[in-house]
Amino acid sequence: MKLFFAPLQGYTDHIYRSIHNEVAGGIDEYFSPFVRCDGGTIRNKDLRDIAPESNCGVALVPQVIAAGTDELVPLLAVIEQAGYSRVDLNLGCPFPLQTGRGRGVAALANPDKVEQMMQELKRHGTLKASVKMRSGFTSADEGLKTIEILNDFDLEYITIHPRLGKQQYKGEPDSEVFRQMKERSRHRTVYNGDITSPDDIDRIASLFPDLYGIMIGRGLLARPTLAKEWREGREYSEGERLATSLEMHRRLYEYACRTLQGDQQVLARMQAFWEYQKPLVDKKIYKRLMKTASLRNYEEAVRSLE
Repeated sequence: MKLFFAPLQGYTDHIYRSIHNEVAGGIDEYFSPFVRCDGGTIRNKDLRDIAPESNCGVALVPQVIAAGTDELVPLLAVIEQAGYSRVDLNLGCPFPLQTGRGRGVAALANPDKVEQMMQELKRHGTLKASVKMRSGFTSADEGLKTIEILNDFDLEYITIHPRLGKQQYKGEPDSEVFRQMKERSRHRTVYNGDITSPDDIDRIASLFPDLYGIMIGRGLLARPTLAKEWREGREYSEGERLATSLEMHRRLYEYACRTLQGDQQVLARMQAFWEYQKPLVDKKIYKRLMKTASLRNYEEAVRSLE
């Protein structure tokens, strides 16, 4: 069974992916935070992030998000121009900044839009496509209808997060809705949602033994060793997990100090690294890491973790 690293804006950029791949590993494919158009142009920041020279040694699938074919066409063009043979279409992002523009999970409420974007993907025959979606925007009926549309197109697989868009990340993922969508789909299926431990992977794999894969996002940010633990068939001790996190931190910190300007930029980047790993860190040390305004004090706090 495949294990995929879901993207998260502001966290899983090319340097994070590269370091995770080298230090923790266990992942079959990494997905980029979605590439998108703003004001009619593609963000240079997104293009730099998916540049092949920035992702050497990483099995990267660029992800795109679009309000319709007008935005999708230029996005697919730059993915092709960069030399990629794979692309993932985001029909699952629940954040209002995107759904308010008709992107992400909001597209599930508009079957014609989904059909048009799938037709556009079909026209780009050099790109093999996958789709990441939710169970619906406001109703699970939307997700089931989208599955029927997707069945008419060739896809590598579909990834389903069984929550509605309006839930964002609240409530429990609905495994029964996932089952219904999976049974109606003719494509290989990947599960996504609230995977935080090797036991969670085993639980989902036992519920759906013919799954193609599991996609993990926040769970890997909180526990970078998660995929590797599952592949090795054992749970790491807190000491082992912390040692891996500290090695990732060391490399990220060195990169941040080389490329960012001033203490505040570096601290903002590194404090984001610790946000998801709060349970692994002593409360007093975590507070020092997050409250400090100087790199000197920050480095002292990190040393106290070693």
